[in-house]
Amino acid sequence: MAYRLAIQQGADMIEPDLVMTSDGHLVARHENEISGTTDVAARPEFAGRKRTQTIDGETVTGWFTEDFTLAELKSLFVRERLPQLRPANSEFDGQERIPTLAEIIALVQAESARLGRVIGLYPETKHPGHFRAIGLPLEAALLAQLEAAGWRDKRDPVFIQSFEAGNLQALRPLTRLRLVQLVASAGGPADRPGTSYAMMLTDAGLRDIASYADAIGAEKALVIPRDAGDRLLPPTDLVARAHRAGLQVHLWTFRPENAFLPLDFRGGGDRAARGDAVGEIRAYLATGIDGLFSDSVVDAVKAISPAQ
Repeated sequence: MAYRLAIQQGADMIEPDLVMTSDGHLVARHENEISGTTDVAARPEFAGRKRTQTIDGETVTGWFTEDFTLAELKSLFVRERLPQLRPANSEFDGQERIPTLAEIIALVQAESARLGRVIGLYPETKHPGHFRAIGLPLEAALLAQLEAAGWRDKRDPVFIQSFEAGNLQALRPLTRLRLVQLVASAGGPADRPGTSYAMMLTDAGLRDIASYADAIGAEKALVIPRDAGDRLLPPTDLVARAHRAGLQVHLWTFRPENAFLPLDFRGGGDRAARGDAVGEIRAYLATGIDGLFSDSVVDAVKAISPAQ
């Protein structure tokens, strides 16, 4: 339902986060731990599946997609991930099932044909090192489905993104599709202990990324940071330096609620109230970025249109 609405509102691409089932199917979930986005915790038949494991160095307790077959996951209903900030979305809880990558590809291609415009796919491989370690590597399955859909070249409307570096480097000789190294303001790739994202964003680090990727997907604070009072500071030089290295810059994630907006663009009301997301996006567009992720397609479309 959300993908369909986003396409109707003018989204250029759909971004599914991909994880694996125990029987090797790629499905869209924000994380492989699904208690926050499905009704699994209320399903007595799956109570015994709850467990604790370490993923990317963090201890996580819950229910994990890799412990379920696709058929079992399809018996669950999905729900809003941030109900405290988006209570209205909770009215849709229980109306949809977990979508597979195949279903998402079919939707994107059908809507592209129906609307007569290109709609792309921007999948993220979630915790690829973890899945590889448990015998469920994502890469081959992902490429097989994308190629079956006719997507195999840089000209095709597909970007594959990851916070890890190893799986992108492994993908590079296998595909001509565009690859995106995700980077954050803190931490580093889970598969590169001792390497920080800050190191990767030096000039030398950007040149290294350009050897296997076509773009960086950067946390927006890396381009325009905030001060201690949560106001926007002057832009950094990251966009210019990435462009010199031959990389595009895509930013994540623009959200319309006050809880996520800098003080400069917050509206009245509480954390869940909507502020001036259009104004925030336009401030970042002025830095020369090449693309952005937004939870509010309406705001993003308005922001990239000529200022009213």
